[in-house]
Amino acid sequence: MSRWFAGGAAARLKTVGALRFGPSYLPSRESPEEAVELLLQRGYDACEIDFEGKFWMDWDFARRLGELAREAGIALSVHAPLFAIVGRPEKDRKHRMAVGMLDHTAGIAAACGAEVVVVHPGYLFGRNHEAAIDSVVEQLCEVRERLEQKDRGVPFGVEVMGRVNELGTLEDVLAIAARLDWVRPVLDFAHLHAVTDGGFTDVEPFADALAAADAAIEPGAPFHIHFSDISYANRNEKSHLRYGEGTLRADPLAEALGRFERPATVIGESPDEESNQAIRAALE
Repeated sequence: MSRWFAGGAAARLKTVGALRFGPSYLPSRESPEEAVELLLQRGYDACEIDFEGKFWMDWDFARRLGELAREAGIALSVHAPLFAIVGRPEKDRKHRMAVGMLDHTAGIAAACGAEVVVVHPGYLFGRNHEAAIDSVVEQLCEVRERLEQKDRGVPFGVEVMGRVNELGTLEDVLAIAARLDWVRPVLDFAHLHAVTDGGFTDVEPFADALAAADAAIEPGAPFHIHFSDISYANRNEKSHLRYGEGTLRADPLAEALGRFERPATVIGESPDEESNQAIRAALE
């Protein structure tokens, strides 16, 4: 696809990577056929499978969904359960449960051909950022070894979080990705907008974040982006908003993406379909 954008003294035509957009949930859990049909009807060419609350998809559903999505040109990703975090200080029962969840998530992702498994980085647990990052990296490596033995070695994406004083800043996520070549940063611009007290209102902050992620992702792999309007207080996220109720807009993201040749998958996390459609229109 092509876009005009300002470059130097004059506008010029630049070929950029393909952009895909879709929701943060599969629109039907009844059948893969219905899910893909609804995605196409709504103009989507991406979707993030929603396991944040629980696992609900079996292996046959996953394999059939992957077949249909590939035929339809829909890029799939999977969001691991919120409890499935690594980097806990103790390798206790909660840690073992989290590893098991990540194992199962990666298995579903491999079965349906998802391009990335999105995970949350966890918490500081009273440690400084450097110590917490070391623990996350160590435990992710252990998870990876387990997954590769089962042919489940899919890429992971660590999401930028919306808590200003917790693990999961953009710098944290970039540091983790820099040490593991199968881990990518997931840019959640609602979270970034929140922790910067509304700092993402023009193109440059978006472009800066994308440039940092671009340097950390292997060639050819897409940016993986979460986007919605957001409410926040004291530089911490509160809740996703209907598009237009807050101050985060997709137009600067669209312009910033036009500066990169890397493809991008943008996942709309709005609480309603109308908002996701407005974001899709702005990006296109």
